[in-house]
Amino acid sequence: QLQLVESGGGLVQPGGSLRLSCAASPFSLDYYHIGWFRQAPGKERERISCMGSSGSATYYADSVKGRFTISRDIAANTVYLQMNGLKPGDTAVYYCAAVHITAATMCRESDGMDYWGKGTLVTVSS
Repeated sequence: QLQLVESGGGLVQPGGSLRLSCAASPFSLDYYHIGWFRQAPGKERERISCMGSSGSATYYADSVKGRFTISRDIAANTVYLQMNGLKPGDTAVYYCAAVHITAATMCRESDGMDYWGKGTLVTVSS
């Protein structure tokens, strides 16, 4: 079973940056579409970014477009989320999730993803 471990969360001031990592094992991410999701207190989990298994297709929610960038390191089997221009409204637990390429053509909404990490907390506050 695919294991996902997020890291890189923390406390940052408004306007600051963080880079989240999602390390996958033991299988190659070449066979999975990967998504970043977040859940703020009292709100539903939100899909914010996705990358297709080939690395060529990406998706961003309007709420993060132009500020967040998804990327991956094939050798490290890790996907990243670079977050710039952070706002207090970005405060949430951030999760990475995966779905196998045989189950979907791209990452889905949260109930359609099969593998999840435990999340990393991002707090944007002065």
